[in-house]
Amino acid sequence: MAKGLQFLTYICASMATFWTYDYACSFHEEWTFLLRSRWTKVKCLYIITRYVPFLLLVTELYVCFIPNENPNKCRMGVSIYSCLSMISVACSELFFVLRTHALWGNNRIVLMAMLSAHLAVIVASTGIYVGIAEASQVTISAIPGITGCYRTFSGVQTFAICFLLLFALQLGLVFLTLIRAMQSWRTANGPLYDILVKHNTFYYTCGLLLSAVNALMQMVFSQTAYRFVCEVLQFVVLAILATRMHLYLWQIDQRMHGSQAFVHIPMSDMSSTNYAVTEV
Repeated sequence: MAKGLQFLTYICASMATFWTYDYACSFHEEWTFLLRSRWTKVKCLYIITRYVPFLLLVTELYVCFIPNENPNKCRMGVSIYSCLSMISVACSELFFVLRTHALWGNNRIVLMAMLSAHLAVIVASTGIYVGIAEASQVTISAIPGITGCYRTFSGVQTFAICFLLLFALQLGLVFLTLIRAMQSWRTANGPLYDILVKHNTFYYTCGLLLSAVNALMQMVFSQTAYRFVCEVLQFVVLAILATRMHLYLWQIDQRMHGSQAFVHIPMSDMSSTNYAVTEV
């Protein structure tokens, strides 16, 4: 148990360092995007997706490193972490629901099917997470040299269902991406279309791998802290990929602005008005 908890704190600290490094490297480009792009719902989604992992990591570091003798405060910290986790993964996946919608030419039937699946997975995962959390205990570490508190979930195999549901959602979205790419590979032109397909494929590959690993970790290491190691990794990495890819797409549009050869790929902002994906 001691080695597992210590390794978990190392992972949390390394992910916080990684997020900070990524933010520092993209600081200029990101604020250029935030100041110059017009305000839309997808821009708000970008901001939430980008900065929720920061709050997530701060909460996790607090739980892992701050000595706390009050179990109620520990439980509150774990509950906040759980809520932020669900928000982060929901926003990251929503980005690529909208991108897949753009690849399908703003097909409303495809959009409604994807949003229904997305909502069903998030609601089911939240219900499972909350149900298990209510039956779990938050324990203050009594191991010398290890501060903070940790979760002792009951029904860990049930918790793996959350990641299996996310895996199923990502698998369905990557199939939609590949089907559309095969249908239009002779007729689709323009760099944005190619970028969307490549980004979707890479994101879903990472997402499927991380979801599968997390589900496996929950079952194999059900009695140790190792089962939480890849959890924060998935939430942070998917958020960074989603926002980085959106930022890159916007930069490509800025470089090509005014070109007659530019092909706009529409993305809905969940309203009756459609616009180019890079103008969100």
